[in-house]
Amino acid sequence: MPVIPLTPLPTLILMLCALAPELSLAQDNTPPGATPRSLFEQAQAYENGEGVRRDPLMAANLYCEAARQGDRDAQYNLGWMYANGRGVPRHDGRALFLFRAAAEQGIGTAQRLVDRLVDVQADMPDCMREPEPLPVDIHFANWTPLDYALIAPRTIYKLVHKLAPRFKVEPQLALSIIAAESNFNPQAVSAKNAQGLMQLIPETSERFNVKNAFDPAQNIRGGLTYLRWLLAYFEGDVALVAAAYNAGEGTVDRYKGVPPYLETRNYVKRVLRSFGGPRHPYDSALSAPSLALKK
Repeated sequence: MPVIPLTPLPTLILMLCALAPELSLAQDNTPPGATPRSLFEQAQAYENGEGVRRDPLMAANLYCEAARQGDRDAQYNLGWMYANGRGVPRHDGRALFLFRAAAEQGIGTAQRLVDRLVDVQADMPDCMREPEPLPVDIHFANWTPLDYALIAPRTIYKLVHKLAPRFKVEPQLALSIIAAESNFNPQAVSAKNAQGLMQLIPETSERFNVKNAFDPAQNIRGGLTYLRWLLAYFEGDVALVAAAYNAGEGTVDRYKGVPPYLETRNYVKRVLRSFGGPRHPYDSALSAPSLALKK
């Protein structure tokens, strides 16, 4: 089978990658087209010497950037490298962290490896940690909130604008969540039995006293109540609020930030872009802030 040439990362980034196993590439500084999947494929090539010089250290760095962005196969492969000391020093805690992330995204073999590491404490590799965010005025300078008046059904748009101020939630954030969750379909049901416009799972409906999740007004009230609480818990950080709405606040606490799930990371990006900014006012009296994120 002919070797398909890989498009290399810019020379500077490759040089930085090779400096240390724990070096993390900066978010949004990867070159255009360097998706998690393309990073994974390049890592495989360097790991196995396919069309390039074999370089396990380079492979580990590329795997880690793809893993940080949510690629489950990169999480699994890098976990295997840590578990076996191939290209990086052996570290069962880091292997467990990566296997667990891959298992939570559906890799059954990773779950079996997690089950074998019962006496190990998970340890996040440094390269998986989020880089410092860009200044708000730069990161969001060209982001324009979507005009949901042109997209949302009129009845839902009006209902959100009526109810959201009562919960001190900006209508634009609520509409962004609804668009990401159900695309404005009041009868939407997910594979996990999340229901209605704001995709409330039965436990969330019960938590916020929603009797009929398919009733638009009840569903929106329940979703707004949850958003109001999340905003207080994560102190107005919209990225963390969106991540928690998608994956659960406990998961965000456990990963100390947006979890490395591809679905969740794409969800957060969509909400941030359609909302148009990183911060939202919050009522600190509703909840003590997340302690996990302050450690």
